[in-house]
Amino acid sequence: MSTLFGLSAAAVYTFFSHNLHEQLNKELLNLAQTAGPSLKLVKTSGAAGLQPHWSDKLPWHHAIKREEGIEWFNAEGKLLAKYGTIFSRLPLAKYSFPVDLKVYSSVPSQENDRRKPTIEPLQKKLHREQGPPVIEQQGQIRTLTVAVYTNNPKKQTLQLEGYIRVSESTKEVDSILVQFQFGLGMGGIIFLMVSSFSGVYLSQIGLESIQQSFVRLKQFSADASHELRNPLTAIATTVELMQSHSEQLDPSSAKKLAIISSATDRLSRLVEDLLFLIRSDATVANVEFAGSVISLDKLLKVLVEQFQLEAQNREIDFQVHLASGISVKGDAHQLSRLFSNLLENAFKYTEKGGRVSLLLNKQNRFAVVRVEDSGIGIPQEYLPFVFQRFWRSDKAQSQQKDGLGLGLAIAQTIAHRHQGEIKVTSQLGVGSSFQVCLPLAYSPTTLVG
Repeated sequence: MSTLFGLSAAAVYTFFSHNLHEQLNKELLNLAQTAGPSLKLVKTSGAAGLQPHWSDKLPWHHAIKREEGIEWFNAEGKLLAKYGTIFSRLPLAKYSFPVDLKVYSSVPSQENDRRKPTIEPLQKKLHREQGPPVIEQQGQIRTLTVAVYTNNPKKQTLQLEGYIRVSESTKEVDSILVQFQFGLGMGGIIFLMVSSFSGVYLSQIGLESIQQSFVRLKQFSADASHELRNPLTAIATTVELMQSHSEQLDPSSAKKLAIISSATDRLSRLVEDLLFLIRSDATVANVEFAGSVISLDKLLKVLVEQFQLEAQNREIDFQVHLASGISVKGDAHQLSRLFSNLLENAFKYTEKGGRVSLLLNKQNRFAVVRVEDSGIGIPQEYLPFVFQRFWRSDKAQSQQKDGLGLGLAIAQTIAHRHQGEIKVTSQLGVGSSFQVCLPLAYSPTTLVG
């Protein structure tokens, strides 16, 4: 908006300045044309012959302003007389617009009226040959020079009598332009201020509406999740009870119960994930946990024991390198969930005979955990989206249909709530590496790039 206003202001200023200067040029031309007939008097009587004829034969005398001046020159360019207060020091410009003494006479006669139609075509021709009036600028003085001719109707020619040069100070024009610039500047500032305040006000109104809608949506999601918990718990309990008496079930019924149990577990996990994200959104971002000091290497060892059996069953090389004595401050359950999600993804997308690595070490004031795999990898163009909720790549969906797309979003949320960050690097067909940086216990929590 400021750019548009600036361009508009520049266009308005240019137009106003051009019109103002054109008006000044017209005033100078009118003064020169009015003073044209006096050249003959100056040539015969000199400067002293002007004053006695001011009242009747010199109409330019009444038109001249305080900061203007008129100069009379003969055909050779010699200065004959001058009148006024402002004069140019520039050499005389001798090629000028012709002014006919008879045409611009102060008291036109019938003879002049008869001559004008016969001389005018020749005069226009001479005008085309010599061009428009010569306008020059020297400092704050503008000058306009015209040539004065007399006509000879018998020979159909114009005879050069001399030149009239008028000068005027441009101080008034410059002052008007400065004031106009100031007005445009102040108007622009006021316009931008009003626009800014209006934009902020309208943005706040729109933002409040969006926030209210978001709050209602979160509340609805929370209520729906809570309402789903009870029937899911009832279904899961009933299925477990029926499976505990499997000897009374035929194989077909037992298989159906297993399907129901799997679907119930999946729905329960979805509800828990949604509730966790809703609670996280309601919590002020980047607020440090008032949790306890957690031995990170011990927490990861528990997870290693849980995934060791899966690694053996799938013949995956599970490499573990955990530095000891590394502690962080936070919530042990949430941190366990963070690294469990990363390990689940690593094993889920790694083929039989592949490799999964869990590494823990200390870098400066941070504990750094890496989960690496030799799985399917993630295309580079998809990396910015991996932490978005419910997002899964096409290849991941085709290989694992039971995923929800919330695991990495939850992992990032937990890392941020612990004043940490999570990064990913991946190469399609080679594998992925997730790195989690968490502040060490009792150390400053400002992340450094």
